[in-house]
Amino acid sequence: MTKYKLATYESDNGPRAGIIVGDTVFDAATLTDQPTYSSVLRILEDWTRAKDMLAAAAQKTGAGWKLSETHLRAPVLYPPAIYCAGANYRDHAMEMAKRLNRPLDPDPKLNGGKPWFFLKASRSVTDPGATVAATHYCKNLDWEVELAAIIGTPGKNIRAEDALKHVAGYTIANDLSARELGRRAEAAAGSPFSFDWTMQKSFDGACPVGPWIVPADDIPDPQNLAMKLWVNDVIKQDSNTAEMIFTLAEQIAQLSISMTLYPGDLILTGTPAGVGQGRSEFLKAGDVVKLEIDGLGTLTNRIA
Repeated sequence: MTKYKLATYESDNGPRAGIIVGDTVFDAATLTDQPTYSSVLRILEDWTRAKDMLAAAAQKTGAGWKLSETHLRAPVLYPPAIYCAGANYRDHAMEMAKRLNRPLDPDPKLNGGKPWFFLKASRSVTDPGATVAATHYCKNLDWEVELAAIIGTPGKNIRAEDALKHVAGYTIANDLSARELGRRAEAAAGSPFSFDWTMQKSFDGACPVGPWIVPADDIPDPQNLAMKLWVNDVIKQDSNTAEMIFTLAEQIAQLSISMTLYPGDLILTGTPAGVGQGRSEFLKAGDVVKLEIDGLGTLTNRIA
């Protein structure tokens, strides 16, 4: 069976859902003969039925566009919610303990802990290939390669053993962070009011995503994917999703205890070692950041 990827492309009439087969982009609504499939979010809202229709449509031929000549947008414009797992890689935890000259915290999973999350603003999502203008906003702009899961089937109180059934597919995300803005200077050190996750994580362009969605059925094990990030062709992060402390399934189960997960919700699953903060090295204007995860393609953005 011919494999496909789901994407959002820029048409003459604005963003539309596309089906990528090989090196060709097809309009999803046209190829499936489903007018409501004009956006990826509408497709995800009908995922139980849509996944079979997309797979069948990928076997067809029709008028399309060369992928190399098509402007791809972020796959979901815009996610209902973006949930980001914090401190979820063992190698990253070791890196930061060494950087801060403090003992390594006990493994939270072995000590009965649970995954924890922060939010990024939906409109912080930006396109593959887009230029992120942020160096005027912060001096310590950091990179973070992350596996991102896209919810297809809604659910609440999802069991970990059932969690991956709710995933429509996977893509790549860069959880850009304005590190020095994570704390409020006017608040006393150690104050519970000193943290500022919004300023640090939700500026315009803070969440490059893409280049497309690979259906979950084509990624048999999301816990064994090599992941890499380069800045100006110099490798900075080189790890594997096997380094996660809490698996994606465990993250979905934890999130769904208190809230319903909806189609299009994006779950960023954490970042491995090699971030700029661990090196006292940050992005500057003109830098090109490239991310790769096994089976998911390449995501590239320029910093300005």
